[in-house]
Amino acid sequence: MPESEKKLSKEFEKKLDLLIKRFNEQKGIIDFYIKREREWKKDKVLHKKEIKSLLKEIRKSNDS
Repeated sequence: MPESEKKLSKEFEKKLDLLIKRFNEQKGIIDFYIKREREWKKDKVLHKKEIKSLLKEIRKSNDS
């Protein structure tokens, strides 16, 4: 393999490694936000259930 092709090959490898590294960083950030969003939705559902339960208790105490 000629010297110029070796240089191009090494440059290509460096650029590819950099792209893979950036992809993994971005994937990590996206995964973090997805996890946070899921936790938020789960908490929202739990809070909604708690509110319904409390409203039922208030209605029962008002009827008594």
